[in-house]
Amino acid sequence: MTMPLPSIEQTLIQLADNLITHFPEQFNSQIYQQIQKDISNIKTPVGALMRAVSMSDFVTEILQKQPHFLAECWHKTPQPADCDSYAARLSVQLADIQEETGLYKTLRDFRNQEMAKLSICQSLNSATVEEIFIRLSQLAEALIIGARDWLYQRACLDWGTPTDNQGNVQQLYILGMGKLGGFELNFSSDIDLIFTYPANGETVGSRKPIDNQKFFTRLGQRLISALDEFTEDGFVYRTDMRLRPFGDSGALALSFNAMESYYQEQGRDWERYAMIKGRILGADEQDPNVKTLRQLLRPFIYRRYIDFSVIQSLRDMKSKIEREVRRRGLVDNIKLGAGGIREIEFIVQVFQLIRGGREISLQQHELLKLLPEIEKLNLISADQHQDLLQAYLFLRRVENVLQAINDKQTQLLPADELNRCRLISATCEFTQWDNNHRPQKIQYPIHDWESFYQVLQQHQQKVRSVFNNLIGFNNENEADDSDNAWSDFLDADLEQGEIADILAQQGVSEEERDEIIGRLEAFRHSVSHRSIGIRGREVLTQLMPLLLLQIFSNKKYRTLLPRMLNIVEKILTRTTYLELLLENPQALTQLIELCAKSQLIAEQVAQHPILLDELLDREALLNPPSFEQYPAELQQYLLRLPEDDDEQFITALRQFKRATLLRIAAADILGALPVMKVSDHLTFLAETILHTVVNLAWQQVTARFGKPEHLQNNEKGFLVVGYGKLGGIELGYRSDLDLVFLCDEIHSGQTVGGKKVIDSHQFYLRLAQKIISIFSMTTSAGILYEVDLRLRPSGEAGPLCCSFKAFEDYQMNEAWTWEKQSLVRSRAVYGEPALREKFELIRTGILASPRDLTRLKIDVREMREKMYRHFAGADDNKFNIKKDQGGITDIEFIAQYLVLAHAPENPNLAYWSDNVRIFDIMAEHGIITLNEAEKLKNCYTGLRNQIHHLNLLGEPPIVSKEEFADERRFIHQIWQKLFFE
Repeated sequence: MTMPLPSIEQTLIQLADNLITHFPEQFNSQIYQQIQKDISNIKTPVGALMRAVSMSDFVTEILQKQPHFLAECWHKTPQPADCDSYAARLSVQLADIQEETGLYKTLRDFRNQEMAKLSICQSLNSATVEEIFIRLSQLAEALIIGARDWLYQRACLDWGTPTDNQGNVQQLYILGMGKLGGFELNFSSDIDLIFTYPANGETVGSRKPIDNQKFFTRLGQRLISALDEFTEDGFVYRTDMRLRPFGDSGALALSFNAMESYYQEQGRDWERYAMIKGRILGADEQDPNVKTLRQLLRPFIYRRYIDFSVIQSLRDMKSKIEREVRRRGLVDNIKLGAGGIREIEFIVQVFQLIRGGREISLQQHELLKLLPEIEKLNLISADQHQDLLQAYLFLRRVENVLQAINDKQTQLLPADELNRCRLISATCEFTQWDNNHRPQKIQYPIHDWESFYQVLQQHQQKVRSVFNNLIGFNNENEADDSDNAWSDFLDADLEQGEIADILAQQGVSEEERDEIIGRLEAFRHSVSHRSIGIRGREVLTQLMPLLLLQIFSNKKYRTLLPRMLNIVEKILTRTTYLELLLENPQALTQLIELCAKSQLIAEQVAQHPILLDELLDREALLNPPSFEQYPAELQQYLLRLPEDDDEQFITALRQFKRATLLRIAAADILGALPVMKVSDHLTFLAETILHTVVNLAWQQVTARFGKPEHLQNNEKGFLVVGYGKLGGIELGYRSDLDLVFLCDEIHSGQTVGGKKVIDSHQFYLRLAQKIISIFSMTTSAGILYEVDLRLRPSGEAGPLCCSFKAFEDYQMNEAWTWEKQSLVRSRAVYGEPALREKFELIRTGILASPRDLTRLKIDVREMREKMYRHFAGADDNKFNIKKDQGGITDIEFIAQYLVLAHAPENPNLAYWSDNVRIFDIMAEHGIITLNEAEKLKNCYTGLRNQIHHLNLLGEPPIVSKEEFADERRFIHQIWQKLFFE
């Protein structure tokens, strides 16, 4: 039934030795005879102590630590009457305390002694179940208020006395929540508190006044430390402040007005549920502020109408608790499990929330007083009332006995034999109040663990039956929730250890967990400090479990997780986007798929959430429009803008680029576009934007200066030449634009039709500057493209825009071989047909000019070696796809060499600017074999495809040296053949 007798006797002898040590005159060797005589007689103080120490290790510990208390108990067993007047008795002890260290010790010693008394009363059945938790609540209230008042006096000495604007002294008011508020505290409960004060103002009577909020925040911090801090004497209460407005991210103390504003505008259903138990601790009923505080909270808690909407909220809360039970493996949890204490509380509080606004009798805090009122209103039957009452008292008896064993907060049934014996002994017979509030003994047919468990299950089944009849569940939703281990990810009670367990279940290695938990915790912390509104938080709570489940089902979860969390953080305050992802599972899945393969997409969506709209139609992504449609698309995009708003126009260009780039990248990732088509789309997107930019620049420059007088009709006399990847129709996702500006032959002349006249040379310079300015202008949407003009004649020293004649003269007479190589990959990308044709003639003429083949080989080879020495990486185990030997640059140099070497014999060989068609035409004319051409094209497209995908991932174009080994060997063979044989 209890501890084995020798063990109890040994414990009592240790306590007796303690008495003899501290009180040698009062206690002598006869004490051992008293033990032998009285140990089996529970009616004697020694026999009562036997029962107390057999039931609670905590009591034994307190008796050993407090010899004076032990001496009292040895002579007289504590009775319920001794567990009263806490506030008055504590006040006497605190009156002479001068330092905080003394306060801490007094609070802890008082708490431990009074808790031990209540445990003894519980073990001896001298107090009812109800008396125990009422006394525990009164004890906590006395300790909290006693500590507050002591600290308040010291705070006023330190910082002055807080007053409102009328000079009225302000006090800190404390709302006790949960079981403390309902006079239903457990032996080892946390206490949930909310701090508030009547009005803003500042302190008086100190050298430097501070505002009231700062005063009460500091006071609250001191109070929490006094209660919660663990010292050599233990702690008073674990103190939880998370129920306050805005939770951990909210102010520690708020004024009445701030409280009222929060609950009216942002209060959530679970906060209504919690506030039902909210009680002003130490309330003086003559204090007008007490009445004011109750009045401002009442409308939030109790609605004037019958509010059935709360039922679903309570179902959701209960589902959450049941998921927690499953997640933590809380088998045999008498509080949270099916038919447990929490379900009884739910049943009572659902009626308070639904009908409390109309039924004043339901506006109470104590569950046991509410049950008969609910029956009187015919909301439950008399049998249901009795079933809930008896189950509640039995479960609370079990709970308090469990917690009194070691002063530990637990609701789990024990697995060890000793504590099971204690529980059997405590529940086979105990005392509770009858209908007339008189003690009556309750007996259960409990004699072993099996019979105890049977009685427990009978109570739980009755509770569950009432709960299901009154509240019920959507079993389909409940099952769906249970399948997702992340359902409670945003719950503040979810601990890091539980997150680690979830990650382990989903196959995340132990080495990776710390990093991932750190990211998840940082996100949770960020969310808790953001004001995202009630609806936003509800949507986020539903979205995150779906998101995390998909992330950790993806092999690339390590890179995917930070990308997706970054996107969600960026759209936290934009509920529409959260709802878009929640209500469109395909869009969410698509976003995850794209972000797993593309850092570029993840960054763009995070920076510009409007791009999420582009993800809704998967079919559209799989069937991208032809790039020939881009000019028409852009024109439609710009039509909706107001006229003459250049800033919006430029911003719209950037938005169009981003949206189109996202579609191209998505089609690339989804396999709808091969690498050559990806480059086509990227190139013609850039050309479309280039055309619009030049036209905009032309409008702006001509509006001020007019246009050159030699121009006819709609002529501009201006050509833009694209070099490099733009010229070769091979743009990548992060490519810049290599441009050269040319203008028609300008005779001496000036502009006409503008506000200011300038010469024609100056006009084209201004036009070039304006184009560069539009491309480079930084807006909230970023820049359009990086523009590189260094390939113009004379490079950075040359004019921004030169004439065709000057361009031709330079290329023929001054250009280096590498500049002619660059010209191979050039083509006109903007300008009138006549100017385009003129450029092609000049380009072909330059490329087809006679040249020394030996000199050409040496120049190309030396330039390549110079580039390699300058750019090559130091890691021999890596291969830079673009810059290392056997990579993209070698292939480009091969194509350029072939054109420069053979175009003098056949100018048609200089027609194409892209490498693939250069190899094709070289094979057609027998310069290289068809097999060599095909292999070169395959090597080139394969390497470019890899670079594209690495660009999407946000990674440099570097792979291990083992990759592309065959391609590199072949390219090396061609290089050797062309330049050394």
